[in-house]
Amino acid sequence: EVQLVESGGGLVQPGGSLRLSCVVSGFTFSSSGMTWVRQAPGKGLEWVSTISTSGSRTTYADSVKGRFTISRDNAKNTLYLQMKSLKPEDTAVYYCKIIIGANDYWGQGTQVTVSS
Repeated sequence: EVQLVESGGGLVQPGGSLRLSCVVSGFTFSSSGMTWVRQAPGKGLEWVSTISTSGSRTTYADSVKGRFTISRDNAKNTLYLQMKSLKPEDTAVYYCKIIIGANDYWGQGTQVTVSS
């Protein structure tokens, strides 16, 4: 069974930093690209970032480019999202996501709240 477990969310002041983690099990982690998606209160899902299997290629939404960094440790089956210069509009539930064949797998999400 494929499982994704996010952690690292919390309450942070504007301008602060957080690092999210997503541990994957039940699947060969190194064989698939990984994605972070977020959902702000009352809004739809927003793609944040994607990383290739080796980590050599990364893409970002314009809203987070230059502030967020996606990375992965294939030896630890773990995906990361380093978030800096956080803004109130970054407040959301953050999910990691993997696509295996025709199926999407999601974690339970971790809440990030940016507020003074």
